[in-house]
Amino acid sequence: MRIRYLTMLGLAALVLPVLYAQNSKTKSNPDADWPMYNHDLAGTRYSPLTQINAKNVTNLTQAWSFRLGPAGPNGSLNTSPAQEGDVAGVAPAAGARGGRGGATGGPTSNAEATPIVVNGVMYLPAGRRVLALDAESGKEIWTYTLPSGNTTARGVAYWPGEGPIPPRIMFTSGPGLVAVNAITGEAAAGFGKDGFADIGVGWNGVPLIFKNVVMLGATVGELPQGPPGDSRAFDARTGEKLWDFHTVSQPGEVGHETWLNDGWQKRSGTNVWGWYLTMDEKRGILYMPIGSPAPNYWGGDRPGNNLFGNSVVAVDAQTGKYKWHFQTVHHDLWDSDLPPAPVLIDIKQKGKTIPALAQIGKQSWMFILNRETGEPIFGVEERPVPAGDVPGEWYSPTQPFPLKPPPLARTSFSKQDMVTAEDTTPEHARACQEIFEKAGGFYNAGPFTPFLFHEEGTPPRSTIIFPGNGGPNWGGMAADPKSGYVFVQTHDAALSGWTEKKREGGNYGSGNGSPQPYDRGAWDGPGPYHGFAAPIKDANGKTLGNAPCQKPPWGRLWAVNANTGDIAWQVPLGLNEALPAGKQNTGGSGSAGPIVTAGGLIFIGATNDSRFRAFDSKTGKELWATKLERPVNANPLTYQGKNGKQYVAMIATDSVVVFALR
Repeated sequence: MRIRYLTMLGLAALVLPVLYAQNSKTKSNPDADWPMYNHDLAGTRYSPLTQINAKNVTNLTQAWSFRLGPAGPNGSLNTSPAQEGDVAGVAPAAGARGGRGGATGGPTSNAEATPIVVNGVMYLPAGRRVLALDAESGKEIWTYTLPSGNTTARGVAYWPGEGPIPPRIMFTSGPGLVAVNAITGEAAAGFGKDGFADIGVGWNGVPLIFKNVVMLGATVGELPQGPPGDSRAFDARTGEKLWDFHTVSQPGEVGHETWLNDGWQKRSGTNVWGWYLTMDEKRGILYMPIGSPAPNYWGGDRPGNNLFGNSVVAVDAQTGKYKWHFQTVHHDLWDSDLPPAPVLIDIKQKGKTIPALAQIGKQSWMFILNRETGEPIFGVEERPVPAGDVPGEWYSPTQPFPLKPPPLARTSFSKQDMVTAEDTTPEHARACQEIFEKAGGFYNAGPFTPFLFHEEGTPPRSTIIFPGNGGPNWGGMAADPKSGYVFVQTHDAALSGWTEKKREGGNYGSGNGSPQPYDRGAWDGPGPYHGFAAPIKDANGKTLGNAPCQKPPWGRLWAVNANTGDIAWQVPLGLNEALPAGKQNTGGSGSAGPIVTAGGLIFIGATNDSRFRAFDSKTGKELWATKLERPVNANPLTYQGKNGKQYVAMIATDSVVVFALR
């Protein structure tokens, strides 16, 4: 491990004693800080700060930025002063080592990460480094560099320490849980071996820390047999394993009867692959959003409903003991799992307060549940759904439909839903029609439409599914405990094609190397990544961009009133600037999510147009937007500096960008 402090020794002499003093506190100030990925254990992403509010948000200006540029010769960033408070990374000399495994030209920034801020210090991962920056100025305090491998892509966690043990920054790297002294940036003494604890199966998410318990999901492949996707917990002091939870129900466990014909044996997938977990601190309950079993699109070797796939599962955070579960999709054949963890919110009904949570997955249905029992607040119906015709497949006859709220993305399609020249351009509409004809048209029977079987050599017979590759993703939700509103962005993007017998040499993506006999394909070849979109071209045939083939909007920001289950408001999110003026407000969003503040604001990037925006949380009115050099596909944060100023920050591809009031 190589630790490099600021080359300006005089500045380091000033900064480090301040940092020691700041971290002598064992707890952060939750009102001023952003101490964890989602701000709090409940995952609300709600900040009580009000200095920046709906009346003055238009006065935001950039306070500083930090370029997460290539690493220097010692694996750390060099910095140099920049104009008007900017702090920018300077490119290294030729041959400098950096990125994954130290290879030149490897990743030096984590574009989907959210920094944390504790006691005036910002911590974040960047390639194979973890950085500590002064949260008011962006000045580098210390840099920790992994001897090999890369940091987790999405963030780091803060543990306040205990007794003589100083506070730690914790994150995953490959099969290791890593602990770094939050004051000095050195490997944490007494944790695992030289600051590394072996966790077996790695995780690309952010550890959730409750007391001395560090809780993790698991990143496994999408092949049917492989390492288990079990969730685990480790001791923040020593790195010792405390518990694990079987995400595929084993013999004698709850849900084992949902695996028929021994489909549970050596089953992989079925994991918390999303980037974070949430928990009820008062009740000590951890909530895990468990993904679908592998493989994604064929389940003939795993008949049954397949618990705990596609389920939110509640366990005791200290022991991992099962409490309850709720399955959102039975026997998933669409890869319609649960990227985000639930957000916790208390619901007020008839003078009573109900402890609740909201869980949403790729199907775009939001399930609002009692978080003590898992019971739906507004009711859920098991409704018959269509079966497919893939040989040997097992189809669940019903699926769960929440009565409220309605789906937060498109869930059906007919030919009348296709774009016209008036929606986009004549060229784009014509290109969409050509795809429709090549596909042999599209079959859709509403939610949970199965992919039809296609025999090689026969005419095209295509299925189209919405949200498909859309809906919400790992960016997840934010919640305002005062209004009871839950905020989420979703996008409408299709999956299309069919299920086919695997062809030798075909590229089936995650299905490559799998013994499964069937996988996804389409009219233009094997593979699971076909949608329904076409290029936007000018009159000369030059490609200006790309756009979906169904009528807009294609991306929206939503507010759901969790007290009633009703939609409070919805607005398009993002511009498609390849379209003619007057047609650009279509929505066009990525995977990241929003935050909300007591100042009545929602902040969000997550769009393809490189904007960062502020909305009125009561009405959905866009109040402010700025265009950045690069897109923001990461969740933002807000915090108060030691100087009393409120800041709003985000990672824009390869830079930390921070705003404050003029």
